Amino acid sequence: MSDKSLPPAPLGEFEQLVLLAVLQAGASAYGAVIQREIETRTGREAALGAVYTTLLRLEAKDLVASRVGEPLPERGGRRRKYYRVLPAGIRHLEASLAALRRMAAGLPSPLELP
Repeated sequence: MSDKSLPPAPLGEFEQLVLLAVLQAGASAYGAVIQREIETRTGREAALGAVYTTLLRLEAKDLVASRVGEPLPERGGRRRKYYRVLPAGIRHLEASLAALRRMAAGLPSPLELP
């Protein structure tokens, strides 16, 4: 059985948000931009440390890849680390979003208590 035929492991909610934020940010996806995407689009706070911890975990799972940019004078010569979602990350994200859609199918919108 190849890796492509295995069902993707479930993603946590914050992992989903980070992957979506990386996709939204595109080529400029680095920690602070990813944090800002999450906060702007969800209206909730996202600690930068939590973003970086999640990015490390997603990178260890081969769902995202990173590259180090050029030194920036405004950062004292430090480099930014940019992230992109890998094909496996897209598959995992699509599987997670599909599961949410299946769970929500048939529910009224807006949601109401029975």
